Amino acid sequence: MKIGFIGLGIMGKPMVKNLLKAGHEVVAYDIVAENLQTAVRDGAVAGKNAAAIAAECPVVITMLPNSPHVKAVVMEKDGVLEGAKAGLILIDMSSIAPLASKEICEACKKKGVRMLDAPVSGGEPKAIDGSLSIMVGGDKALFEEMKPILSCMGASIVLCGDVGAGNTTKLANQMIVAGNIAVLAEALTLAKKAGVDPETVFQAIKGGLAGSTVMNAKAPMMIEGNFKPGFRIDLHIKDLNNALETGHKVGAPMLLTANVQEMFEILHADGCGSDDHSGLAKYYAKISGSKIGK
Repeated sequence: MKIGFIGLGIMGKPMVKNLLKAGHEVVAYDIVAENLQTAVRDGAVAGKNAAAIAAECPVVITMLPNSPHVKAVVMEKDGVLEGAKAGLILIDMSSIAPLASKEICEACKKKGVRMLDAPVSGGEPKAIDGSLSIMVGGDKALFEEMKPILSCMGASIVLCGDVGAGNTTKLANQMIVAGNIAVLAEALTLAKKAGVDPETVFQAIKGGLAGSTVMNAKAPMMIEGNFKPGFRIDLHIKDLNNALETGHKVGAPMLLTANVQEMFEILHADGCGSDDHSGLAKYYAKISGSKIGK
């Protein structure tokens, strides 16, 4: 199938590569020329803009930083809806505010465009190996129709409800991940301050109830002092901002999320926004005077 793909950042590039590996033809676009060149080297065709891609592709996937970017690419000049014909399918795989997904969906309906919101979890490593968790909102029949395409990029693909439900589920995911990373950093800092090797603590507890995918991925990074981004702090700030905004609108208390968000904001102010979110260890080093690792 010919698939349009807009947004070729850390996640988008490997996702395009997996679509190509599965035999799909991909017409790609990104405002960063270097990103587009990478996709073309991998086998994609360069698109002129979002409207041109929508005019030639029956399915368009967007993978963009936040709600305003998706709205602009879909709804504004040279956007998807400008070039779309009735029957086009839009799959927005960006992590954005659920209410923004619903707004975009309503605009799509006026043009006869069907839409799924399908944000992902797993970071760059799982984008590379095609094992992302994909949380989908939209019509069940459309979900089933698009599931083979989503399966090229993900290992877990779950329909969560109507449009917006995918991003609500992603916000819940990001809240839990952030909380896990924060308490992991706090616990390993305790171990270090108490004179117990953080690596030993990690090995001792990872097989028990405290063990988790988050711990297995992030504890070694903290211990090594390696904060090369798989998922940047600035992107987690964006997700938690969307979570807090959504929580306030629906009346859900967000006490722990708000606290972790402030930790991230302090790290951003310290120039660490491009670090991996395991860089929460740096926040604890700042306030405790003791690094977990190197």
